[in-house]
Amino acid sequence: MVHFTPLRNWLVALTAGSVTRRPAAAGAWLLLLAPSMFAAQATVSSYHDPAELVRKAVQNEIKAANEDGFHFMFRGTKTTPKESTTRLYVETKEATAGLVIAYNGKPLTAEQRRTEEARIERFVNHPEELRRKREQERENSERTMKIMRALPDAFLYDYAGEEAAAPGMGRPGDTLVKLKFRPNPRYQPPSRVEDVLTGMQGYVLVDQAHYRLARIDGTLFKDVSFGWGILGHLDRGGRFVVQQEDVGDNNWEISSMTLQFTGKILLFKNLSITSTEVFSDFKPVPVDLTFAQAVELLKKEETSQVADKACCRKNRP
Repeated sequence: MVHFTPLRNWLVALTAGSVTRRPAAAGAWLLLLAPSMFAAQATVSSYHDPAELVRKAVQNEIKAANEDGFHFMFRGTKTTPKESTTRLYVETKEATAGLVIAYNGKPLTAEQRRTEEARIERFVNHPEELRRKREQERENSERTMKIMRALPDAFLYDYAGEEAAAPGMGRPGDTLVKLKFRPNPRYQPPSRVEDVLTGMQGYVLVDQAHYRLARIDGTLFKDVSFGWGILGHLDRGGRFVVQQEDVGDNNWEISSMTLQFTGKILLFKNLSITSTEVFSDFKPVPVDLTFAQAVELLKKEETSQVADKACCRKNRP
């Protein structure tokens, strides 16, 4: 399946410049509880070997990304310096369907809605378009997995304290271990995809009870080049922050993503990315849902939400 699932694609913005949650989907990440006794033992030992704690968490993230036990419908609001866009998403085995439902907090006009529905129905009416979308999500997922697998070896980690899980970050009641990271001078990137890691430092928050990554906060301390299909560089000072949370039954999803990057593409075209996207209202949907069925579900959900808002305005004193 392909979307926003637990960290399948939560680093895709770093590796490809766009988000495809479930690949990520940033999507469905499942039942990875470690026995409580084992977790308690790991709490002590992980402080002595932070890299091992990261390695176990990464293994769990990859395992979750490769499983396909749950699909979700959810809401995402992306805010840039120019505007905010709210979408509804539905994960399917074919690809992730997304429908814009509001700009700057205002519902679409009738004309905007027709245009948006025509856009998403294009994938239903033209199978080759859907195949291209699915292939793009697959490629994004592969780049994300390369970055994910590199995390334990690309950085050196130091214990930096603990934090309590919070709404949108981790699982309520759990303790998160904070680990600062910096580039490992012995690490040799196996491909251009991992090159960006050589110029990054920051910290991660790891849920030590379930071995999940609750937050990554990374900043570029030098210019770095990249080359996944294009040539260019990212400027020093660029930053990304990704958080994920347990949305129920040990299913972890990305809850927010902030990106602030500048640079150049093809060595001459300026690149500027400044955005924050928040994901919420996760609802399970059937795992055998087709893309066409997801489109109908999105349209039905949008109609329902518009009607609910109209009712609230009518009843407002």
